Amino acid sequence: MVDSTIAERLASGERSFSFEFFPPRDDAGEAVLWEAIRRLEPLNPTFVSVTYGAGGTTRDRTTRITAAIARQTTLTPVAHLTCVGASRAELRSVIGGYADAGVRTVLALRGDPPGGPGEEWTAHPEGLDHAADLVRLVRGLSRFTVGVAAFPDGHPESPDLDHDARVLAEKADAGAAFAVTQFFFDPAAYFRLVERLAALGCDLPVIPGIMPVTNYSQIRRFAQLSGADLPAAVVDRLDAVRDDPDAVRRVGVEIATEMSQTLLDGGAPGLHFYTLNRSTATLEVFADLAVAPPAAVPAASGTGA
Repeated sequence: MVDSTIAERLASGERSFSFEFFPPRDDAGEAVLWEAIRRLEPLNPTFVSVTYGAGGTTRDRTTRITAAIARQTTLTPVAHLTCVGASRAELRSVIGGYADAGVRTVLALRGDPPGGPGEEWTAHPEGLDHAADLVRLVRGLSRFTVGVAAFPDGHPESPDLDHDARVLAEKADAGAAFAVTQFFFDPAAYFRLVERLAALGCDLPVIPGIMPVTNYSQIRRFAQLSGADLPAAVVDRLDAVRDDPDAVRRVGVEIATEMSQTLLDGGAPGLHFYTLNRSTATLEVFADLAVAPPAAVPAASGTGA
């Protein structure tokens, strides 16, 4: 069984390397996703995950793909689950479906407001209001290992970074075994979050999230939506090559590699890559890191970001 593998690996000091995908909108997008999954599978990641779309709109496709990963690959899938637009009964049904598919780890998230980022959060009338509530629901129903989200640059709705740390500690108290951060670009922000968490007496493992930049305008838009800070040093390096897509991609991989090495050298328990359903940039970061991945890295050839 894989229900405690992630928690056990982190507790033992073994580094975790993982990849995140998003649910495609159509069959062509799904083919691209499966190509990326197959190219990354030989790296033997600790786990892979598939997100919900904005407002939980792709829940059915997410659950289907996550179940397919469990059944058709050697990978350990982590199932995303959000409170958005779902009653407690519906959440229990989704959790049961994951269990039936052989999925044993859930990433429990409140999720974005149903109206989209920046809108006011409204819980389902028969649902849950906070991620910690969802952690307790999952833990009460099964022996799932539960992960949660963390925000080095602060959650968009949080009044301050200390509040963010307290919320993360509450998720740990509710039964979370690890956290994965939103993507960010300043390693110091990650280390400050870990320090604030430790000051609260919480030793929850926090895995930093890395998004290799492959498209200049896209990363600016993602950062704006998520609240992630784009440091001036990062912006300057990308601005210098913004009119050359190949150079943007190359510099993006360099930035991600440098960040990843700094985080690992500073004691981060691993790395979680936001792949955008492409494999090449992630493969190149792995190849450039001065740390051996869990398995031999295949050549980063072919198309794709």
